[in-house]
Amino acid sequence: MKRARRKARREQQDWPEDSVAETSEPAQTEQDDVDEQQSIGWKTSTAGLAGLTRLARAGTWALIASGPLIGVMALFGSSAPAQSTAKATPAVKSSASTGPAGFAQLFVGAYLEAGEGTEQNLAPYYSGSVALTHPAGTRSALRTQAMDAREVSPGYWSVTVAVNVAAKSKKGGYTDAGVQYFRVGVQSTGSVGTRAYTAVSLPAQVAAPAALKPGDLGYPTSRGSGTSDPASDTAASFLKAYVAGQGELDRYTSPGVHLSPVVPTPYTSIKLTSVQDNSEDNAGTKVPGDGVRRRLLVSIDATDADGNTFPLTYALGLTARAGRWEVSSLDDAPATAATSKPSSAPNSAAPSAPSATSTPGGSAPPSGS
Repeated sequence: MKRARRKARREQQDWPEDSVAETSEPAQTEQDDVDEQQSIGWKTSTAGLAGLTRLARAGTWALIASGPLIGVMALFGSSAPAQSTAKATPAVKSSASTGPAGFAQLFVGAYLEAGEGTEQNLAPYYSGSVALTHPAGTRSALRTQAMDAREVSPGYWSVTVAVNVAAKSKKGGYTDAGVQYFRVGVQSTGSVGTRAYTAVSLPAQVAAPAALKPGDLGYPTSRGSGTSDPASDTAASFLKAYVAGQGELDRYTSPGVHLSPVVPTPYTSIKLTSVQDNSEDNAGTKVPGDGVRRRLLVSIDATDADGNTFPLTYALGLTARAGRWEVSSLDDAPATAATSKPSSAPNSAAPSAPSATSTPGGSAPPSGS
């Protein structure tokens, strides 16, 4: 056995070099195959990249050529709002008549106070020539208020201004000449923030607008001036807290209703002078079940710290809860009867000042509006 092994070793050592080369050739062949595959793979990758480049270039030209079509599609697509996009809240705009009305008020005030030698004071409002013959300060505007502003044509306004006029007397003092009305034509140009205004002529003094007789209010039942009615008592207590600082408002208001008292407190006490409501005459003094509502029109005399008394009227909404009335609203304006409309007053006359009397001071007009 040992002899056989030694013989095999000798035969292996005596193998010729060619045999060794032949034995290693398959390994070399396998390596060459790998190298060839790698070479082919790189060549294939390069060709692929070249193909992708050509494809991308063609795609770019196709995109350029289809640009107008895409633009048209985008235009039509944008015409329909996206469902998920919330609609923008419109911006709050002030009334377009505010500027012309304010300009007309200033112009009328300057016009009334101007006189001989001060015509240049009207130049900021009116560029035409003006020759005044009366002394400056003959009249003065105590207060001015635009009563009507109507756009005659785009950018052109007709504004009517009410003025409480003070007139200078021969003795040098001023007397109240009542409320007078002047109409002004105003042109405006520009946009918001860059508006410009001018008057096309001097003011025209015009007749007062007609007065109206108000329609009936929605409080047909009178409850007098007492507080025996629980609703009247609640209203009185609420107004004492509201304008006279007597008590807390929360004691008299419905849950969830938040009202603030008048501050600083203007009055020291109040007195009911009249209560009207929208309930039936036989409503009685018993508070109804929860949720029943009533509207009250409450008139009071309010007295200040100096003992001066002033009449005031409030429109209140009351709601019953837990056997008592509570104030559920302080209404913006008294309710009107649905079937009653305002009408022209007999011998209609516009608001006017009291009969002429000397103004305080007697020698100089009060400050302008």
